[in-house]
Amino acid sequence: MCLGVPGQIVERAAGADVAVVDVSGVRRSVDVTLLADGPVAVGDWVLVHVGFALSRIDEEGATREAERRVALGEDPP
Repeated sequence: MCLGVPGQIVERAAGADVAVVDVSGVRRSVDVTLLADGPVAVGDWVLVHVGFALSRIDEEGATREAERRVALGEDPP
């Protein structure tokens, strides 16, 4: 089982396959080519695993996932 970490797109170059995603205050480059449901935009939320955006999620889903990770001790509160 792989677990994605919620992150928000903060930078996106037009036509590029990479976006900058904020994950718990840390910005990292993420490959977005696996998102077949259309291009991502600044403000979108995604689940990230090993440098790839696996799926698009809404803000409520991102909040639930972040709370779950804190409850499991995976992230600091």
